[in-house]
Amino acid sequence: MMRIALYPGSFDPVTNGHVDVVRQAVGLVDRLVVAIGIHPGKKPLFSTEERLEMVREVFLPIAAQVGCTVEAMTYDDLVVTAAKRVGASILIRGLRDGTDLDYEMQMAGMNETMAPDLKTVFLPASPMVRPITATLVRQIAGMGGDVANFVPSIVASRLKAKFAT
Repeated sequence: MMRIALYPGSFDPVTNGHVDVVRQAVGLVDRLVVAIGIHPGKKPLFSTEERLEMVREVFLPIAAQVGCTVEAMTYDDLVVTAAKRVGASILIRGLRDGTDLDYEMQMAGMNETMAPDLKTVFLPASPMVRPITATLVRQIAGMGGDVANFVPSIVASRLKAKFAT
């Protein structure tokens, strides 16, 4: 039986923290679907298409090294609905600290109530990426700071170009 996992998030932009989670996840599953949440009330820095491109450029080579398939998609409904749509039985969530754990435990409980067959798997962040958040990356890049230690080089270039205009 194929193990399919859904890894949801905004990925605005892809960070080294996301890379850390994907490196761990592709060793656990046969197919990883990275799902970019689209929320009409939020104004992301990168367009949906730009985020899909970054996800593919960064994550596909990582997955290929271990023989896992990675796909990118968008969703604008419940995570459990998106997971069901792609046949996922696992929901991947990264944890940086205790605050993340508290929030993610609540979400896991709600998701399990709505979709009992969907199991949440928490992957702890490696020490070097624990402080990285997409919000902080956007703020640093927006103020002209160097984000090279926080994002893949492809993403750093895109951030530089985005804020050069």
